[in-house]
Parts: sequence; C-alpha cells; structure tokens
Amino acid sequence: MRNSPFWWILLAFMVLLDLYVFQAVKLLTQSSGTRTRMIIQVAYWILSLSAILLLILLPYLNFENISRIFRTTVFAIIAGLFFAKLIAAVFFLVDDLRRSVQWVSGKLFFPASANNSMATDNGISRSVFLSWAGMLAGGGLFGTLLYGFGNKYRYEIRRHRLAFNNLPSAFKGMKIIHISDIHSGSFADKAAVSKGVDKIMKEKPDLILFTGDLVNNKAEEMDDYQDLFGRLAAPIGVFSTLGNHDYGDYTHWDSEEEKKNNLERLKQVHAAMGWRLLMDENHTLEKNGQTISLIGVQNISGKSNFRSYGDLSKAYQGAAEHPFKILMSHDPSHWQAEVVQQYKDIDLMLSGHTHGMQFGVEIPGFKWSPVQYVYKQWAGLYESDRQKLYINRGYGFIGYPGRVGILPEITVIELV
Repeated sequence: MRNSPFWWILLAFMVLLDLYVFQAVKLLTQSSGTRTRMIIQVAYWILSLSAILLLILLPYLNFENISRIFRTTVFAIIAGLFFAKLIAAVFFLVDDLRRSVQWVSGKLFFPASANNSMATDNGISRSVFLSWAGMLAGGGLFGTLLYGFGNKYRYEIRRHRLAFNNLPSAFKGMKIIHISDIHSGSFADKAAVSKGVDKIMKEKPDLILFTGDLVNNKAEEMDDYQDLFGRLAAPIGVFSTLGNHDYGDYTHWDSEEEKKNNLERLKQVHAAMGWRLLMDENHTLEKNGQTISLIGVQNISGKSNFRSYGDLSKAYQGAAEHPFKILMSHDPSHWQAEVVQQYKDIDLMLSGHTHGMQFGVEIPGFKWSPVQYVYKQWAGLYESDRQKLYINRGYGFIGYPGRVGILPEITVIELV
C-alpha cells in the first residue's frame, strides 16, 4: 500500500490538514504570551510531524508479538488524531466560508467597508468561537478514543428470551451462548480474555455457537489461545462457522498453497478445541425424541466488497424436515440478500461481523453507530415476520484496539 498513489495522496492530505488546523491554533494563541504561544505551536508541530513520520515508518516495523500490539495502538492514535483534526477542520471551514461570503457581499454591496469586513465582529468573534468549538469537538473525539482503549476486555452479557410458536417443547428453555469475532490476533492480555471465558462457562449454557472470525489472518494467532477457548464446553456441544477474516484474504501469502494450508490448519484448531465446524452443512439436535436443525454456512455476504464462500442451498439439504431451524452465518447482510427472500422457514439467524464498529452510543430506546450507514442490521435483535436475526457485537476487536459505547458481547439466548 505504501507504494500506491493513494498512500502518498493520504500523506499529502494529512500535511495540508495540519497546515489548515495550525491556522486556528495561531488564532487561538495570538493573545497568549510569546513563550506560551511558542510552546503550544512547537508542540503542535512536534506531535503532527511525529504522527506522519510514524505512519511512514510503521510498515517497516516488523516486530512480532508485543510489537504487533504496539503498531496497532500507534496506528489507532494516529488515526484518532487525523479524524479529530478532520472534525475540527469542518468548523474552521464553516467559519472560512462565512467570512468569504461576508467579504464578497461587502465588495458587491458595501465596497467602502469591504476591506474591514473580514475582521469585524462584536464581542467574542465568531471566528474565535468556531475555532474553539472545532478544537473542543476534535479534542473530545480524540479523548474518547483514548478512553476506549480500556474497554476492549470489558465483556458485557446481553440476555434475550426469544419466543417461537413452532419450537418443539423439548427445547423450550434451552440456553444458548452466542459469541462471534474473537480475532485472537489482536489480543495482548490472556488473563483478561480468560475472564470472558469464565463468564461464558458460569452461565452453564446448553449450547455454544460461534459465528466466525476466530483470527485476523493466520491460524498461528490461536497458538497462545487454543487452550483457553478449548475450555468452552456445553452438553449439546460447541458449534462454529467461518468469517471473512478466517480465509486469510487480508494478508500476504507467498503462494496460494500456503494460504490454503493456513485455512486447513485453522479447521484443525476448531477440531482440537472440540468445536464442530459447520462448512455449508447442517446438524440435527435431538432431545427427548424431538429435533431441530442447526445450519452453518461459510462466509456469505450481501456486500460486493466482501467475498462469499458459502452455499446455503447445500447447507440446507435435509433440514426442511425439522420443525425449527437455526442458521449460523457470519455476515448479517446475508439476511436480506438471501435468507428472508428464499428461506422463510429459517427461524433464527445468528451473525456477527460488524462489531458495532466498536464505536457508538447505546442507551435504552436508542442506539447509533457509523456502521449503520453501511449495514441496515448491525447489532442486536431484528425481526421480519416470524423470522429473527441476532447480531453479536463481537468478543474481540480489530483495527482500533478499544471500544467506545459498544462493548464486547457475550449473548445469552433462551428459547421459549
């Protein structure tokens, strides 16, 4: 990526953004003492140029283990600074546009006073007000992202009782633990991750379902965590599917054979942990002579920028005879793209994938995240006629090593 035109365009844009924001810094420090003003302005450029320099050098820091976490954290801080400045720049741009309109209007209608129109405001100037507003908005965002670093292992249990008229009586009251998006390659604190596993086992679930993205890219990312997640167990079993990251599409491989072998190794990891990986197939769950069908597909996406590997028609074969069906499908866009259109007898679909973007607001009666502008269904429970979709907010994290407003989730579902 660093050799692509986009990379250099991004770096050039960051420099221009820094120059633009610096104009506001100068405006806000103009009434300060010479020493204070110089300290603030020099500190601004040290921070800004350090961020750009680190971004240039980051791809070359090829350390393993702890350095991977270091690189991720540094990149998140750089990205946070960038978006903070971008938000602040919106306020500055509004002020510049306001002053430009004022100046043009003065030239056209009040030419005698136009030369002074750029600088005349009564009381606190609107320019200073908007500059402070921009700084506070940008600084607030950056501070929030730093705060979110401490939330990445704060596992939240969300409980749902889901009612279905066609659920066989033998399965009423069955407790399902649903987790998704472990992303073991992002972890740096095994003890903290273990506390989440403890929470799962404390629930004493009848069935545990995992809906994909065990790793970020490579099966070896599970080497330090296989024993930990191998502790997950339930009387009916632990079942899993693959997510988009499990195929190794987002990293470099020396050959297609190496990539294929990585996927095979990842399948072996599932088996070694005692997880039954469903690869476009279904499994019959039986209790007291009654049955339901558990269907698992490889990643299927309704979004063109994600590859689809799964085949629901293949996975569905033989499931029609069962009165109740649960589908495990990683990407929730599969719900509208195929499930509700062609498989109206699938009662419950479980997904993950979105992470709730690891950033948003959730309060009783209201939830918001930028990811909702990409995914119509992005977190929690959704319904279409009698069919239900539940989207887990993710156990792990990727990219940004934190969470703001959208905590890592362990879902407890009781069928009634």
